[in-house]
Amino acid sequence: MLISRNLFRIMVFGLLCISTSLAQPTEKTPALTAMDNLIIDMQWFLSYTLGTIKEVRINEFNIKRGYVNIKKTINEQFSGRITTDITLDREGDGEGDLEVRLKYLYLNYNLPNLGFLYNPYLEIGLVHLPWIDFEQYINPYRVQGTMFLERNRIVGSGDYGLLFAALLGGEMDKHYQSTVNKNFPGKYGSVAFGIFNGGGYHALEKNENKTLQGRLTLRPLPAFLPGLQFSVHGAYGKGNIPQSPLWQYASGYLSWEHRQVTLTAGYYHGVGNYEGSAIRDTVSYKALNQNGFSFFGDWRLFQSKISLFGRFDHFSQNYPDHDLIGRRRITGIAYHFIKGSKIIIDVDKKSYSKKGKAGSQIFEIAIELKY
Repeated sequence: MLISRNLFRIMVFGLLCISTSLAQPTEKTPALTAMDNLIIDMQWFLSYTLGTIKEVRINEFNIKRGYVNIKKTINEQFSGRITTDITLDREGDGEGDLEVRLKYLYLNYNLPNLGFLYNPYLEIGLVHLPWIDFEQYINPYRVQGTMFLERNRIVGSGDYGLLFAALLGGEMDKHYQSTVNKNFPGKYGSVAFGIFNGGGYHALEKNENKTLQGRLTLRPLPAFLPGLQFSVHGAYGKGNIPQSPLWQYASGYLSWEHRQVTLTAGYYHGVGNYEGSAIRDTVSYKALNQNGFSFFGDWRLFQSKISLFGRFDHFSQNYPDHDLIGRRRITGIAYHFIKGSKIIIDVDKKSYSKKGKAGSQIFEIAIELKY
């Protein structure tokens, strides 16, 4: 399905209307026009996949994901963003078509510095969630697939609600930001927390529950080990079904970033998930206890454009009569040809401890294009 031109025009028009109404010209500063401080950028994930998923053979070219970002700075306090999420409809009424939905649509309000909280801001609307957005700026291979907790359907990346975020104690120096990571560059870390519907950006609200989610990241030695960070994050609420099973989790994450090497280790323990699907049965609707861990590494070869990456995930669900354990192994090589864009070749294997539970084995060539 071709992306509707009318949908794109409506999104741009809506954002520009907000900017026009909120911008306040002064005698010294000329009024901003609708196109001033407007940024439109795009990101595509294209792939060729060969292998087996749950005993079904796969051999296909695919558009894994497509994002169109429209960002408008209105004044020093206000800005707005609209992001479309383009993905393949595999099960809906338009099976096989490309489906367009909104991933983000929010008003951003910049707050004054609050003591140790540096550059704080609020997002209101269809906003980022505290964890996945942070992790994806450390693990840059979203083109290969979703992060550990999102892939196991524990938490998503966006939802309807209110988010507060800030850096801690100022910013890292420009050299670190330009050579290692410019995202969430708090000198002593960063923080994010909020209240959300709980079902994610692609689901209707199916109960009256609201979820609380948060993240605290500390950078303990910014002068000696600037790339070392410790993060804790979690959530408390109910799964997004009418029966509202418990959903809560706590997780720890250790990361070290260098211009040539990135290493991470994460541990998770929780009950249920945001969808309400991690339950024992459809009679009691009691949420499952779960735990797991994940390791990731990325090595940029000799300061070249080529890097090797790998990931190992271990995820366990505790049923009354058995534990269902899933293990995922990802290995790959990437060529970074434009800043933010890359070609990867990877092998992704998933296996289960339970006999008869089919896993997957995929060979993939994928392109991430940002412009």
